Amino acid sequence: MSVVSKGLEGIVAAETRLGEVKGAEGVLFYCGYDINELVKLTYEEVVHLLYYNKLPTQAELDKLTTALRAERELPQGVIEFLKTAPKTAKPIDIMRTAVSMLGCYDQKRFDIDVSENLANAIRLTSQIGVIAAYFHRSRQGLDLPPVRKDLSEAAHFLYLMNGEVPSKEAERTLDIAYILHAEHGFNASTFTARVVASTLSDMYSAISAAIGALKGPLHGGANEGVIHMLQEIGSLDKVDAWVEDALAQKKKIMGIGHRVYKVLDPRAPHLREMAIKLTEQLGEAKWIQMSERIATIMRERKNLNANVDFYSATVYYSLDIPTDLFTPIFAIARMSGWTAHVLEQWSENRLFRPLSEYVGKPYGQKVVPIDQR
Repeated sequence: MSVVSKGLEGIVAAETRLGEVKGAEGVLFYCGYDINELVKLTYEEVVHLLYYNKLPTQAELDKLTTALRAERELPQGVIEFLKTAPKTAKPIDIMRTAVSMLGCYDQKRFDIDVSENLANAIRLTSQIGVIAAYFHRSRQGLDLPPVRKDLSEAAHFLYLMNGEVPSKEAERTLDIAYILHAEHGFNASTFTARVVASTLSDMYSAISAAIGALKGPLHGGANEGVIHMLQEIGSLDKVDAWVEDALAQKKKIMGIGHRVYKVLDPRAPHLREMAIKLTEQLGEAKWIQMSERIATIMRERKNLNANVDFYSATVYYSLDIPTDLFTPIFAIARMSGWTAHVLEQWSENRLFRPLSEYVGKPYGQKVVPIDQR
């Protein structure tokens, strides 16, 4: 009998040069660079690393930055969709549909030539933030600011969302968050993108599928769950009782624990540091205080650590980003990683086709006429 690994746990499905997650050690690499080194860079430098497998020179960075900023304009049909879509729709669903629409405007989408699709990857990385910000403004009945070519990816998203250029501190905070979320090995959404790409479908289909996977509460949707949990608890003095009750009812504590990391998620300390700084500046320290207490209880009681979603929720909330844009920000940051994985899949493609073990009725069942059933 074959061995069944539910959720493909422990199964090595492919080789990749892009990211390595060492769960037992709490280590994350992109293309050989530790995440603790990468946070010293800009998101654009990390995008270059993922696409070209090397950190850029200044000239190479300028070339990529120019290419990213040149692709920010959305087709008018996509803009009209963002304006007329149901205002109650979830932004992550709008992003999934808009990415699929973008494919309809690309007449070469079925060409899997690497150079052609590298241009598509750059375009998607550039446009995904515009999609999220434009829908957010449209649902409020606000005007859509014109795209600009003088702002970084992080600053441009905040500018489009708020209608004004952000502070350097806010820009750098989101820039680091983008870096921390850009790549993470064969997670559910990345694997989804590669499975779709392995059929030789187009990049837009692969990315639409990846967004669909990301929105789930067991994946990218967890960061929204964290802030909802904190709001439900309400104050620091209620944390202990809330956690005790949740554990007694076997409820999942959002943002705690990780499928791969058996120790502290290496991205969490960077987000924790930013969360502490931001909440102190805003005079709303209760959010980080509540988070810290939850993390302590879960570490002591269950030997579980905070993950990337746990502190990112407080960071985004402190930047005055609406809760339902938390997961879209994850998608914006991960777009570079997803598209890099699609390109890598096509570079040495083999269709993903795992087996399954049948556990249904015994073979040989006979059909009984409908009037005798």
